[in-house]
Amino acid sequence: MADLFGGSNDSKPGKAEAARPLADRMRPQTLAEVVGQEHITGEDGVLTRMIASGTLGSMIFWGPPGTGKTTVARLLANQTNFAFEQISAVFSGVADLKKAFDAARLRRSNGRQTLLFVDEIHRFNRAQQDSFLPVMEDGTVVLIGATTENPSFELNAALLSRARVLTFKAHTEDSIGKLLDRAESLEARPLPVDDEARAMLVRMADGDGRASLTLAEEVWRAAKPGEVFDPEGLVRIVQRRAPVYDKSQDGHYNLISALHKSVRGSDPDAALYYLCRMFDAGENPLYIGRRLVRMAVEDIGLADPQALVITNAAKDAYDYLGSPEGELALAQACVYLATAPKSNAVYTAFKGAMRTAKENGSLMPPKLILNGSTKLMKQENYGDGYAYDHDQPDAFSGQDYFPDRLGRQTFYEPVDRGFEREIRKRLDYWEKLRKARQ
Repeated sequence: MADLFGGSNDSKPGKAEAARPLADRMRPQTLAEVVGQEHITGEDGVLTRMIASGTLGSMIFWGPPGTGKTTVARLLANQTNFAFEQISAVFSGVADLKKAFDAARLRRSNGRQTLLFVDEIHRFNRAQQDSFLPVMEDGTVVLIGATTENPSFELNAALLSRARVLTFKAHTEDSIGKLLDRAESLEARPLPVDDEARAMLVRMADGDGRASLTLAEEVWRAAKPGEVFDPEGLVRIVQRRAPVYDKSQDGHYNLISALHKSVRGSDPDAALYYLCRMFDAGENPLYIGRRLVRMAVEDIGLADPQALVITNAAKDAYDYLGSPEGELALAQACVYLATAPKSNAVYTAFKGAMRTAKENGSLMPPKLILNGSTKLMKQENYGDGYAYDHDQPDAFSGQDYFPDRLGRQTFYEPVDRGFEREIRKRLDYWEKLRKARQ
């Protein structure tokens, strides 16, 4: 009989075990059982070597959700006989940290060390992160912090200098497949899906092992006796997991970087793929439009002057049309940029000119190109000797316009591609005239 407030009166271990989530029942019991992180948990992995040495050092586990960070921390404590204490930066504050440190000090006085696992450690502010430093240095705790965000950006340098960063990789399709195989073995029944639906379920997990097991549970619960789902049926029963993408953190920067480098690498198909990944994840299309404009001036430049015109037009078209029609304008600009001739000559010239301007201070331009607009300036020979280019042969005087103390500089070196090939001819022609008139 069911207890209204306490669950079932039937306390058979089998039923209690079956009531636990599949991901919890499948937690590895040794490092060797961990799937997908063989580079650190395998026979020659850094954690395996660390356990063999009998010592543990503080570490930061960095990786996407569902890759085993918490599980591995527990296994390290179990296999080294450390006391395991876990807190979450989402729900904890200074009082919780003090309580954990005091408990660790008491254990140490009784001869036992503490492994303090801090989930989402990047959510602690700088002052809270600093509070770990003294207890790490005096051995009160061995800290393992877990984060989905890049530690270089989110954690104090002082904390990082005292902890080794280990990277957990998103699950591959093969490792997700192994997890599903193990789940079928544990459940003693196959997943009620055909081959195509199984492959789709693996992709839906998006590299998250825990998510793959949760999806598998949903499929088992939804299936009627003898029912087997095809891809369409799978989508209907489990709906669709949102892509792992935080518009203000790593997912955002990783995908825009991938888009930019695909455009730079003249691969329109890869560029379109990453563009659509960002659209699908809910990125602001106007942000993407601004980035495309940046690509036009950084990577195409004057090799195709129309690139800037087209990307600005695409941004304006999206602003005018909105979604979903406006996305097509951005896709058109993306393909145009990826297939345009490439040159970073203006970008490089700008950086070189800016560096020279900063390094050489406020040098006076030569007086011949300064306007003698006052009597004093005329007395100081401002404008004397200036040759009006339109009055010169070929509309070119060849005068030196750089400050006398700096001398002539060359910043812009056009490439032999696209329209810059024509610009190169012009510059060579003017240089020939300049030398002839010296």
